[in-house]
Amino acid sequence: MAHSISPATSFALKVPAGVPLLLANVSPEEPGGLPGKNKIEERLDGLREQLSDYQENLYAEHRQSLLLVFQAMDTGGKDGAIRNLLTGVNPAGVEVSSFKKPSVEELSHDFLWRIHAHTPGRGHIGVFNRSHYEDVLITRVHGLIEPAVWRQRYEDIRNFEKLLTRNGTRVLKFFLHISKDEQARRLQARLDNPAKRWKYEPGDLVERERWDAYQVAYQEALAATSTLDCPWYVVPANDKRARDLAIADIVVAALADINPKPPKADFDVAAQVIV
Repeated sequence: MAHSISPATSFALKVPAGVPLLLANVSPEEPGGLPGKNKIEERLDGLREQLSDYQENLYAEHRQSLLLVFQAMDTGGKDGAIRNLLTGVNPAGVEVSSFKKPSVEELSHDFLWRIHAHTPGRGHIGVFNRSHYEDVLITRVHGLIEPAVWRQRYEDIRNFEKLLTRNGTRVLKFFLHISKDEQARRLQARLDNPAKRWKYEPGDLVERERWDAYQVAYQEALAATSTLDCPWYVVPANDKRARDLAIADIVVAALADINPKPPKADFDVAAQVIV
């Protein structure tokens, strides 16, 4: 089935390859013009149904794969975006990986070693909740590596993702863009709600003090690693409904382009008699 990204969700910015990016010039708000809540839910339901169909064909075909990378500032909504996108998708064909602080063993290897093992196999959709990009973001902001190192890692990442695409993996990368004010509201909401308080850490406020440094690190990393085959999308994420609609639209459009087909039967179907 053919699919093109709806004009209603085209506000997600596809970062041009190699062109400087200034996040301060990208609004975290959806620009208006979206339908009402019921219409958005109806649209999302239709996209999830298409995603489920494509995922089944991808799994059956067993020749291609899809990798979705999610990055955001704290409280940016990665968990919710992933959960809402994958509603109704067969979990047998999906793997969600979350990358925390590297272990001692992982630090004994190159920074991509722990990542490669979690890339999706043929027929699967892989989702990274945080990713190899942490190694040019938090390491940079905290001064854990020298500028020459994180600049070299941009090239390493481009080459790594090129390797994946050459082996049949489509790579889509989403930066969920929220405002500093919205982050404050979400942090306060976590504190105010006992059921959500487990998601809050005092260290979140320390990281919040580095907001500007993270914005610079993100905008430079996105501009340096967005390529024709492995693009970054800056998704306005203050509004969760708009965020989910934009992501679903982009993912379904990519799967339509991949166009996985289930294999033809390798036996004589007419000769099969079930009694």
